[in-house]
Amino acid sequence: IRDRVSTQSTWEQKKGEREMKKLVLGSLAAAMVATTAMAADYTLKFSHVVSPNTPKGKAADFFEKRLEELSGGRIDVQVYPSSQLYKDNAVLKALRLNSVQMAAPSFSKFGKIVPQLALFDLPFIFKDLGHLHRVQDSEVGTKLKSMVTAKGIVALNFWDNGFKQLSSNAKPLLMPEDAQGQKFRIMSSKVLEAQFHAVGANPQMMPFSEVYSGLQQGVIDAAENPVSNIYTKKFHEVQKYLSISDHGYLGYLVVMSKKKKKKKKKKQKCLSISDHGYLGYLVV
Repeated sequence: IRDRVSTQSTWEQKKGEREMKKLVLGSLAAAMVATTAMAADYTLKFSHVVSPNTPKGKAADFFEKRLEELSGGRIDVQVYPSSQLYKDNAVLKALRLNSVQMAAPSFSKFGKIVPQLALFDLPFIFKDLGHLHRVQDSEVGTKLKSMVTAKGIVALNFWDNGFKQLSSNAKPLLMPEDAQGQKFRIMSSKVLEAQFHAVGANPQMMPFSEVYSGLQQGVIDAAENPVSNIYTKKFHEVQKYLSISDHGYLGYLVVMSKKKKKKKKKKQKCLSISDHGYLGYLVV
């Protein structure tokens, strides 16, 4: 598992650096205010559901460091991992209320507002990460982000986790029929639900924060996750079998609140970026 994570990380490093630079610069321009007066601090809360030592967790922490550096300390980024603030199914509402300013939910969490993002939940649709990234960087990815932004939540960019593998306590998953009758934890996704029904399994929707205890207590038998999630959340402690299937992809869409904060008396300005369009008001 460690070798697989290392190989994938090396392959993605250069692309990740470019995407992070775009994301940081876009968010910085959205948050900075044109004023000659001494600026007050602005707190930007970034909520996510995975561990700090996952790809998303590390990216969020690096984002915090770089944005604070580039803003000269005017923006205080506070990262809340492991569902400390919100679970993925609640964070989009929190963004609309500006209770949190940034998040990176998995694509399935956008199902009610932009169901087209379920494209990324389809099994065996991408040959490899290169193929996936070409789709995300194409007009398809741009259109999907614009559809999210049109719903009042600003879509910034895609982040990777990786391809998913199958784990189980009941039996090794070597053939499709091996999944029959097993209770699989899934994210809230009609595509993923249909995927497991197709092989005779019983999909069970469950928040990510409850998966470890669900496996430990036998509420569910099996799950699908990238190896980084399996290892960092210690699912291997409560699972007997792992099948390297690469059957599906797990990624995230980094999004930002568009809600305007209450006006202050001092001069303020909202900036826009050509790469991302209107990024909303962040008053400092």
